[in-house]
Amino acid sequence: MNETQKTKVLFRQRSMEMGGVEKVILSMLNGLDREKFDMTICLNINQGELRNEIPAHVRKVFIGEGRENFSKNSLIHKLQLAKRKIKLDKAHKNPKVAAKILKDEFDVEIAPTYATFSSVLNSSNKNSKKIGWFHSDITLPKLQPLVPEILKQIPQFDYFIFGSQQTKDILIETYPKLNIPKNQVIRNAIPIEELKKKAQEFTPKFPQKPVFVSVARLHSRKGFHKLMDAHAKLLNDGFDHHIYVIGDGEEMTNLKKQATELGVTESFEFLGSLLNPYPYVKNADFFILPSESESWPLIIADSLILQRPIISTNVGGIPEMIAHDRTGYLINYETDEMYAAMKKFMTEPEYIKKIRENLVDIEKQFDNQQIFDVVENIILNLTKN
Repeated sequence: MNETQKTKVLFRQRSMEMGGVEKVILSMLNGLDREKFDMTICLNINQGELRNEIPAHVRKVFIGEGRENFSKNSLIHKLQLAKRKIKLDKAHKNPKVAAKILKDEFDVEIAPTYATFSSVLNSSNKNSKKIGWFHSDITLPKLQPLVPEILKQIPQFDYFIFGSQQTKDILIETYPKLNIPKNQVIRNAIPIEELKKKAQEFTPKFPQKPVFVSVARLHSRKGFHKLMDAHAKLLNDGFDHHIYVIGDGEEMTNLKKQATELGVTESFEFLGSLLNPYPYVKNADFFILPSESESWPLIIADSLILQRPIISTNVGGIPEMIAHDRTGYLINYETDEMYAAMKKFMTEPEYIKKIRENLVDIEKQFDNQQIFDVVENIILNLTKN
């Protein structure tokens, strides 16, 4: 197929910090047929651990420089931040700013998260088809200030993708009169062979005790404050274990303060954001995700494929991924339930053996090519109309 015959697709994204949406974007950029699609990603900020993971055949442009390229001099750093803010504010108000950087017209523009809905819908290219991708629980308390704008934007898309069935169901249940465009639930693709390879890159040194690992951004809704309370109570009750948390975010300071107050700084360990957390997941005894809300978290699929017994809150699309009491253990978002589940995992080896046996062929439930085929068909059908 000639270059001129390819469908031109633009993804808009704020930045490429380590996170679920960013990994979804990378999976699409890697998985969509490069013979059919000419792909570009436009970042508001060229920032984050994954910014250099964008495949070579995808064009990357950005509006503002990332912190990685800023001066170490504090005064110059502040000036660079102020200059970037002015540029981003200007781009937000005037879509022609991004258009001048892109220097191209696109057949389809994709907003992979509600944070970029406005960037796509307000595009200066009025002829492109617009796709919105939604991964969030619309009832999440912290989302409420943004909900009116999100509800106004959803009907403006030509097509809408939900990251999980639960995400779609709860939106329809909460706002039954909302005019949702043609839509589909598409679960996130998992690069299975790459995941397995990365998981073997090194073997972390763990203490000689049960080890739990969790991977997530450090936000209050991820529930690490409750997990830490459960951890401290288990230690006080004589159940020795260690927890590694991989990720960074706004709650780091609060969580470290809580760890100091509870006296668990040595046993509840923060490793920060890692490009490759998978050796920790693969070699830990257990994986735990204590979130208040999720959509279809990639890390749960990753942990299943790496055959780790999982404790997770029963939220979002997670029960679509984990069969309770068969391939994992689902709990409510309560400290006492975290405590009881962790105690169960540490004291019932036969139960853990049963879960491990059920995980042996688990990767068969993840069909990446089917996911890419569905997305490709959506894009191509939109451009035919």
